[in-house]
Amino acid sequence: MLIPSIQKTLNELLELIHQLSDEDYTKPCEALCNATIGEHTRHVIEMFQCLENQYVNGVVDYDKRERNLQIQTEAKFASNAIVTILNEIDKPNKELSLEQCVDGEILLIQSNYKRELLYNLEHCIHHQALIKVALLHYGITAVDKNFGVARSTIEYRKQCVQ
Repeated sequence: MLIPSIQKTLNELLELIHQLSDEDYTKPCEALCNATIGEHTRHVIEMFQCLENQYVNGVVDYDKRERNLQIQTEAKFASNAIVTILNEIDKPNKELSLEQCVDGEILLIQSNYKRELLYNLEHCIHHQALIKVALLHYGITAVDKNFGVARSTIEYRKQCVQ
């Protein structure tokens, strides 16, 4: 169920990017401290790329993102990166170590591929919520009402309606 949820979420982002003009994709949003939809999209993509690129060696360090400006400035390039992620994420679960520098100290924490995929899914949804703020700020409403909403919140809302 995890892979289909990620595919659904990334496809929602992909569909949104296809609807945006390059101007809207790169336009600073005052409500987001002048961040752009492209910047949030780049961050999501690069987190998934880190996991995929570091899967083989078994140590994942999300701080080693490429920070590729082409992803945040060219919607077509970002779309292609998402398609690549969608084609590569269905890998076997395996033990991983998460490496993170916190206040100058290197931490090494045991994790696994599925746990990191789940983290990236939740992280993606969080950034989609921020992207939705920018869309609403620009008056763009052609987005699903559940775009940027956690799966648990969607399920909770369904229960409340019954």
